[in-house]
Amino acid sequence: MRDKWLAILLCAHGCTTDGTEATRDTDEWLGRWNGPEGTYLEVAAAANGAYEITVKDLDRARTFSGSAIGGGIEFSRDGTSERLKATDGDATGMKWLAGKKNCLTIQPGEGYCRD
Repeated sequence: MRDKWLAILLCAHGCTTDGTEATRDTDEWLGRWNGPEGTYLEVAAAANGAYEITVKDLDRARTFSGSAIGGGIEFSRDGTSERLKATDGDATGMKWLAGKKNCLTIQPGEGYCRD
């Protein structure tokens, strides 16, 4: 019974129990997303439905392996679990991205947009 309720809860949040809906949504994120001052985020498809997340900050670009979970992409960075999610520019918490509509955010103050 618990598994049935878990499946219902997952589907209510836009994904299926096998993750196919979450992957379909996050596949739309493939490509480069721009941040301020030359920073960027790049999402690339990897084997078995996984993703490669490249984050370019002011110092360097680093790549992490991630997977689609519940409408976002989760990955580990420096021993910390991170979650990439769709937002708007205001939700990034970055004044340079305010007012933009098509953005991805890792955490407040770390966002990237396409518009």
